Amino acid sequence: MAALTLAIPSKGRLKEGVEAYLGDAGATLKQTSGDRGYRATLSGFPDIEVMLLSASEIAASLIAGDVHFGVSGEDLLREQAPELESRVHLIRPLGFGFANVVVAVPRYWIDVATMADLDDVCAAFAQKHRRRLRVATKYIQLTRDYFARMGISDYRIVESAGATEAAPAAGTAEIIVDITTTGSTLDANGLKVLDDGIILKSQAQLAASLDADWTPEARAAASALLERLGARDRAKNAQILRVRLDTNAEEMVAILAREAGATVLSKPTGAAGEYALLCPRPKLMNAIAALRARGCDAPATTQDADYVFDTANPLYAALSAALG
Repeated sequence: MAALTLAIPSKGRLKEGVEAYLGDAGATLKQTSGDRGYRATLSGFPDIEVMLLSASEIAASLIAGDVHFGVSGEDLLREQAPELESRVHLIRPLGFGFANVVVAVPRYWIDVATMADLDDVCAAFAQKHRRRLRVATKYIQLTRDYFARMGISDYRIVESAGATEAAPAAGTAEIIVDITTTGSTLDANGLKVLDDGIILKSQAQLAASLDADWTPEARAAASALLERLGARDRAKNAQILRVRLDTNAEEMVAILAREAGATVLSKPTGAAGEYALLCPRPKLMNAIAALRARGCDAPATTQDADYVFDTANPLYAALSAALG
């Protein structure tokens, strides 16, 4: 029996994104029962079992403690668990699966641009029609929390089971709270997002359940996976800079650390010679400029790294702290 269970989306772009993310770190996903199977393995991680579920099921499983790790949208996690931080630890955003949870109103409401304007409309609507303005949404908890923070109370939620964006045109609600990526669907349905109507900027998150059974074996498997993922992330965001420093080498290294965030990987046995430094990619030219400005005329070369392993394992350290 595997020590740790990882749940990932069973289909669509989220699954493709997760497979690419794990594969890039050398953890290839292999479904154990063909393309329609709901179990899989990760190459190099025999103690990890992969389950393929819907994104909504993954969120529920993380909150319930049925799986250790999972990948789901932050919108689903926060909708199902308003007290998320006490139930689930967000390990890291994955850079795909972007979607904003937004408040949208009919475009012809030209005098309504903010939540404060909407509050006025809600009050006037209730007085005129003797009923509260209807908000169609699948995001009941997120809507209630956000509207409460914005001081809006004269409304009622109509739970949406289908195409939420069509509710105002169909006459089943006056406004909506829904997810959007480009805004084109809202625009096609004659809706606009309020200026301060973005409730949550969501994306796919690698998350850990705080209520799962974290045995020593599960913790060891989690540490191994997070160390690999973290080392690959750091490698993609840095380059190895090699340069010969003949004079004031230690002073130059200190300058590179201060101005370019560089850290020493290796140095010569004597004071002078070739240094290898790890430099963040966005600051690489800062390092070159610092070298040239201080009279270093030696050739400087760079190379990519597959992985950069720290002495620490920051992703696992954060998880361990959350687990207590």
